[in-house]
Amino acid sequence: MHVVVAGQGYVGLPLAVRAAEVGHRVVGYDVDPHRVQQIAAGQSYVEDVASARLRAVLDSGAFSVTAEATTLARYDIAVITVPTPLRDGVPDLTYVESCAQTLGEHLRPGATVVLESTTYPGTTEELLAPLLEKGSGLTAGRDFHLGYSPERIDPGNPVWRLENTPKIVSGIDEESLRAVDGFYRRLVEHTVPVSSCKEAELTKLLENTFRHVNIALVNELAMFARELGIDIWGAIDAAATKPFGFLRFNPGPGVGGHCLPIDPSFLSWRVERALGQSFRFVELANDVNNHMPDYVVRRLMEAFNTRRKTVSGSRVLLLGLAYKPNTSDARESPSARVAELLLGLGAEVRGADPHVVDDIHADARLIQVGATVQEIAAADAVVLLTDHAEFDYEAILEHAPYVLDCRNRLSGANVDVL
Repeated sequence: MHVVVAGQGYVGLPLAVRAAEVGHRVVGYDVDPHRVQQIAAGQSYVEDVASARLRAVLDSGAFSVTAEATTLARYDIAVITVPTPLRDGVPDLTYVESCAQTLGEHLRPGATVVLESTTYPGTTEELLAPLLEKGSGLTAGRDFHLGYSPERIDPGNPVWRLENTPKIVSGIDEESLRAVDGFYRRLVEHTVPVSSCKEAELTKLLENTFRHVNIALVNELAMFARELGIDIWGAIDAAATKPFGFLRFNPGPGVGGHCLPIDPSFLSWRVERALGQSFRFVELANDVNNHMPDYVVRRLMEAFNTRRKTVSGSRVLLLGLAYKPNTSDARESPSARVAELLLGLGAEVRGADPHVVDDIHADARLIQVGATVQEIAAADAVVLLTDHAEFDYEAILEHAPYVLDCRNRLSGANVDVL
């Protein structure tokens, strides 16, 4: 089939490459010309897609990439994987709307459109369907198929990839569900059909709200446990030995990516708008997780005070700018807030990350450097925010005068653990 994947980021590029590998003719569509140029050159910026794998589908002719909407004509399947950010606590579906208008102009009878972007329940039927109908003059369900299949990409996960992660699929009617399910069955090992698009949309938000709330729980426990003189990490290790009724979540400097800082707020916003009620669990989790960078900085200030130093004028090296280990994904990374706070206090802040090569911080005073022995030794304090495998932890222990370890990777006389 002729497949269009709109949006070529952490979700869209792996999906497009996989669809090309199983035999579809795939066009990756993205409005960012730099991104399009990079993909066309066979240079992958997504860890889950090796450049060699990308070049293979490009060379075979099964995959092409474009920023020109005119090349999307006469598609059989279109999948929307564009960003859905929050703006002042309100879901911003501008990218979905723009994409729907573009795809609607090229929509033909019998085609299928699938939304993968995370959003609030009701988006597929209440927002996407009318836009596609307006642009095409066709009717959803009668003239074309429409469904929702939430992305479950976990960047950098070597075990659970697109192909072997069960895929939730839905449609606005039985024919749409069959079309959506049939498409994904060729891409993944197992599909999970659900009864409606709203159910699929809620499933995605439920998954991430579950993680968000539980991470907030252990983050708050970490703060209380320290004040009580209890090793939270030892308690978590012990609890994790229980073979039932417990899932391990670890404290950290905050949450990042699209899933945790943003997705639960889609659900909270929808509940408040539709029902006039507050989703208290989400709001509490937001409050705890959003303030973890502040807690990290407070801990660092306490450590400086103990050593009769001030944050102002001190040199601080932040290790890890991505939000999770062994990836370059720096979306909503808590390191940005930590750096902002330290810079505001007058510190000289440097950041090291072997995966993040672009400057992700608005404040130009943050200097990106390598995690060299010289940088480690020259810092008054080293803060381990993201525990990439590439960091030399023995060198950190040996040469750093003081380390605030937010990931429980180090132990020693010069180390404090979050």
